Amino acid sequence: MFKDTPAFSGFSVDDQAAAQKFYGETLGLSVSSDEMGLEIQLAGGGKVFVYPKPNHQPASYTMLNFVVSDIDKAVADLKAKGVQLEVYPDMHQDENGIARGRAAGMGPDIAWFKDPAGNILAVLQND
Repeated sequence: MFKDTPAFSGFSVDDQAAAQKFYGETLGLSVSSDEMGLEIQLAGGGKVFVYPKPNHQPASYTMLNFVVSDIDKAVADLKAKGVQLEVYPDMHQDENGIARGRAAGMGPDIAWFKDPAGNILAVLQND
């Protein structure tokens, strides 16, 4: 039914200006805004709509993943921009906050961080 229908995802934030600065300046994504919210352009043509919500509750799951070719560089770049990585005790992360799943045959190498609204994001490396 929707095979040829364009689609996009969306999520809420509690501060649209902070989100625009984080996604545009910190993460370096193309972000446009209007009275309804933000449109974030993703590599490959994807889009995400980010809208302000007064009673926003942060996502308790990873709601946006960035696939990178070099996770160590991506994590170093995030830290250099002041982004703090999340540490989950059961994920066996290294000193840089990276869960090394590829070496253990348990999925990608992955590291998590939050946007200013507390939504969980991740960088991951598959290869």
